[in-house]
Amino acid sequence: MIRVMLIDDVLLLRTALAAVLSNEIDIKVVADLASSDDVAPIAEALRPDVAVIDFDPRGCAALAAARALGLVMPGCGVLALTSVRPAGPVRRLLASTVQGVLGKDTEPCQVAQAIRKVARGDRVIDPALAVAAMLVPQGPLTPRELDVLRVAAEGEPTAEIASRLHLSCGTVRNYISSALRKTGARNRLEAARIADDAGWL
Repeated sequence: MIRVMLIDDVLLLRTALAAVLSNEIDIKVVADLASSDDVAPIAEALRPDVAVIDFDPRGCAALAAARALGLVMPGCGVLALTSVRPAGPVRRLLASTVQGVLGKDTEPCQVAQAIRKVARGDRVIDPALAVAAMLVPQGPLTPRELDVLRVAAEGEPTAEIASRLHLSCGTVRNYISSALRKTGARNRLEAARIADDAGWL
């Protein structure tokens, strides 16, 4: 029997998936959580074989949950369900320790089949998501502009960016101005988001 933990903040989707999986004779949902905050102690107590996690638009919670599970339950496979299409977040997900990635429009029977594969240790990737992540056009930003945006995305001020990248504040401002112009963004954080979504960062 494959023991499954569901993590999705949308109650309707979580309960619907739990109901579908309950019809599978070899799958048992042992937990359905609205948040990944306490995933590690719950996983230790319930010993799931597979965790099915909602991949949020920025991907932070899902990746953090996958890392936490990897520490306390290295044998627990992680299957991410996502509606995210931008190349950057999907590439980040594919590069993580997550064993499976499916679109949220996947048929329920295919989700069950993916759970079985992940439980066996196989990797399962939605072909459409994989192609979208691979077909990233060459970006207009220079390597140094990307370096600046990576640090800017952390919310660091110009002086800290300059210090970390060994640049002058004026040079950092020039790189940011150029990145804003090329991306059409209104500010540095928006420019970093656009670059990340496009798969350039």
